[in-house]
Amino acid sequence: MNPHIIEILKIVGVTFLCSALLMPLMKRVAHHIGAVDVPRNSEGNRHIHKRPIPKLGALGIFLAFLFGYMLFGKHSIKMNSILIGSFIIVLTGIIDDINDLRASRKLIGQIAAACVIVFYGKIIITDISVFGLYLEFGWFSEILTILFIVACTNIINLTDGLDGLSGGVTAIFYITTGIICYYQARFNTLEFTLTFIMLGSTLGFLLHNFYPAKIFAGDCTQFMGFMVAVISLLGFKGTAFSSLFVPIMILGLPILDTLFAIIRRSLRGQPIFSPDKDHFHHQLLGMNFSQRTTVLIIYGINILFALTSIFYVLQISESAKFIYVILTILLIWFVCYTNIITDKKPPKLKEIKKRLVKKD
Repeated sequence: MNPHIIEILKIVGVTFLCSALLMPLMKRVAHHIGAVDVPRNSEGNRHIHKRPIPKLGALGIFLAFLFGYMLFGKHSIKMNSILIGSFIIVLTGIIDDINDLRASRKLIGQIAAACVIVFYGKIIITDISVFGLYLEFGWFSEILTILFIVACTNIINLTDGLDGLSGGVTAIFYITTGIICYYQARFNTLEFTLTFIMLGSTLGFLLHNFYPAKIFAGDCTQFMGFMVAVISLLGFKGTAFSSLFVPIMILGLPILDTLFAIIRRSLRGQPIFSPDKDHFHHQLLGMNFSQRTTVLIIYGINILFALTSIFYVLQISESAKFIYVILTILLIWFVCYTNIITDKKPPKLKEIKKRLVKKD
């Protein structure tokens, strides 16, 4: 067997086992410190689950990540910055899981972690090429990189609305990134190692988080988004990802869901960080899909986005264009026939949502 395949299986297997075995401990710790997600009708009936669920699942991912780094990682300034930034993010998430923090205070933690990556680790977006166009950012590079890290951190955090959703979305990202790294022979690079460490750690969590979930990621989900951002940025440092197009396409659905949420809340005169029950997954639930089916549909759409990015890197442009057209048609239909942006939608869908609210 190919030695690189063996190495990948070893990294994923060890971190998967570590993460899976840590989750029962995380449940006990969560109950002990009060990091439990209790359904609250006071938040607009936003919670889908009906019973208290322990959080801190993403803390287990972080601990498995540290274990994987100790076994398979290599010391460097970049890795030091990633460890420090991750610790800041996870600490912020733990505090929020125990005692809700204001969005502004969480944002301070995210910016601090991003600054460590940029100014200490020197992991920066300096230039990109998009569809043959070359852009150099100059003095704006550091600011853009910080914004990118903070955006990714929040995008994955906002995705965490159903059992298995955030874990599955990020796992698809890591698999896709791993395939691209393997195809371009970027073995023994930092992004290669981190990608498969995070893949195994996330899959171990997903074993306990898929419907019906026994543990939630909690606000430490920020760590998952933070690592997605870091791995994407590491790719920009070399020739692996020649533009922002690749990671943006892999995260296409979470990015669109976040964009729609910002537009929707702005139109309603609500703060953009205020919670609601109109995300992409809520729309599918409103169409009478079960939680499990909803999550699998979202997985399927994310896989289409991931395939587009893979075909783009492999320069199979015709296949990429075909999938892109399908996704565009689906997107237009979804915006027109749901209230993901506005409250205007067909009467039949309104009746379905009323029935869903009555069930809750």
